[in-house]
Amino acid sequence: MGVKERRAREKSETRDKILDAARELFLSEGYEGVSMRKVAEKIEYSPTAIYVHFDDKEDLFHELVYQDFAKLAELFQSAAMPGDPVERLREIGRRYIEFGRQFPNHYKLMFMTPHPPTELDERDQEVKGNPESDAYEFLRLTVQQGLTQGAFRAELSDADLISQTLWAGVHGVISLQIAKCNDGWVDWRPMPERSETMLDVMLRGLLKEAR
Repeated sequence: MGVKERRAREKSETRDKILDAARELFLSEGYEGVSMRKVAEKIEYSPTAIYVHFDDKEDLFHELVYQDFAKLAELFQSAAMPGDPVERLREIGRRYIEFGRQFPNHYKLMFMTPHPPTELDERDQEVKGNPESDAYEFLRLTVQQGLTQGAFRAELSDADLISQTLWAGVHGVISLQIAKCNDGWVDWRPMPERSETMLDVMLRGLLKEAR
């Protein structure tokens, strides 16, 4: 490996180290409780070294969220999806829940931690609305295909409403798994059973005919 390649690798490793430390701090301290100095102290770097990679705390947080959402979108594209939109919705739900199970800290930062208001930058604008990189658009497009085929109940015609209802259901499953399933108060049923039951209940309630 040449000097240039080694430096590029070291820079990438440092950047990843900063991001991992920042994710932990944002989860434990909240957005307002984190500073660039705190991130630097956690990995025993100088604040100046952090600013080499990120302009400010907002830039750092935005990069974390961007990478995590890209990872979710990648999971939806990682293997062939069913051609039938209803069966695809079931598979989307399964992969979403699996993402939260595999990456609980990523999930908590994305969906269980308040985000500061931000404006979409040029990179966000390129992603938004592209079903290959925008996980929500992939879900909404699948719902729209189901609507076109007449799969949903007659009174349901809003693709965003259906998408957000499905999202809320699977979010409930994985957020409870992350936040509560280590306690001994509830006799929790196995995660696969809870996941499949939720998907069955949601789809039966939304579809014109039970599958």
